[in-house]
Amino acid sequence: MNEDFLLMIPGPIPVHPRIFRAMSMKIMPHRGEEFNKLFMEQSERMKKIFKTKNDVFLMAGSGTAAMDAAIANIIQPGDKVLCITSGKFGERFRDIVKAYKGTVVELKYEWGSSINIEDVKKALEKDPSIKAVTMVHNETSTGVRNPVAEIGKIVRSTKALLVVDTISSLGGDNIEVDNWGIDLCASGSQKCIGLPPGMCFISVSQRAWDVIEKTDGTCYYLNLKKYKNNKYKAPYTQPVSMTYGLKEALDIIDEYGLENWIKKHEKLAKATREAAKTLGLKLFPQDETTCSNTVTSIKVPEGIDGQELVKLMRENHGIIIAGGQDHLKGKIIRIGHMGSITKKEIIVTMACLQMTLKDLGYKTELAPILNPISKI
Repeated sequence: MNEDFLLMIPGPIPVHPRIFRAMSMKIMPHRGEEFNKLFMEQSERMKKIFKTKNDVFLMAGSGTAAMDAAIANIIQPGDKVLCITSGKFGERFRDIVKAYKGTVVELKYEWGSSINIEDVKKALEKDPSIKAVTMVHNETSTGVRNPVAEIGKIVRSTKALLVVDTISSLGGDNIEVDNWGIDLCASGSQKCIGLPPGMCFISVSQRAWDVIEKTDGTCYYLNLKKYKNNKYKAPYTQPVSMTYGLKEALDIIDEYGLENWIKKHEKLAKATREAAKTLGLKLFPQDETTCSNTVTSIKVPEGIDGQELVKLMRENHGIIIAGGQDHLKGKIIRIGHMGSITKKEIIVTMACLQMTLKDLGYKTELAPILNPISKI
């Protein structure tokens, strides 16, 4: 594959050269004192990103492994779980619950729409036996950010656990695990943290431990009791090179300042949205106040083949963007702006998007596109 391309999908993302250099170091013994100290330090540092005092574990695997662990450790066959679905990854949580023979109570919303908080409240009042609530903070498939803090207040007044996917938002948006009452928070390495795919993170509250300790889990590798009770905080072989990379990624975020790092994502998201609107394009989320900090989802104009648009961006300009998933295939495009992405990459991407649209017959003037981006 030609290496001269720009990756602008909603993850994996372009990895900073400093992180690659760190990952190229010699492999240490994964049970040695030196590596264990390094590994434990990164676990502690991740608490700052999660904004939690809870346990945080690092695992080998993608973010889905952390989602899987969150469910596998708290439910037994027949347990009821309220699954809030408004996109592909909310549905993934639902499917994981089904895989572990849980009973799904689904609150289903149209992709791109907002979650109605009152619906959540009514569902929990209607059935106090619900053991957990699953939701996605940043729905990568739609570019919509969901109201975790507000739903956390509702769930906290019940016996249910709140289980949240923050895979495409942790580090790129404000997430307050403790203040929002998140009991199990799953995330991954290849988005706003800035690493390659291959490591995932999970925070576990005391409320969650109270349930986990009483639950006869049906998993082996992802058994959180084994992680908690292991002196290395990882009962199996740790991802050594990824840990080197995580240290460097967290160093970069520390140098930037976490709040500034989040602010950078917010500014790039706003610039991308404004550039899209300058082109006369419509955002996919039904309410712009719910738009993601980390991925912008844009409707493909009438008469334009969305799949051809993605293909030509890659073939003609070497820029890889994402199309829609499932029933949105060919109808939307998604542009990621996470991690080490800067204004420069946004300018190049949006300018080439404009040219590609023009090549496909969309009427647009080439000059104005830079105006909203140049202001950030």
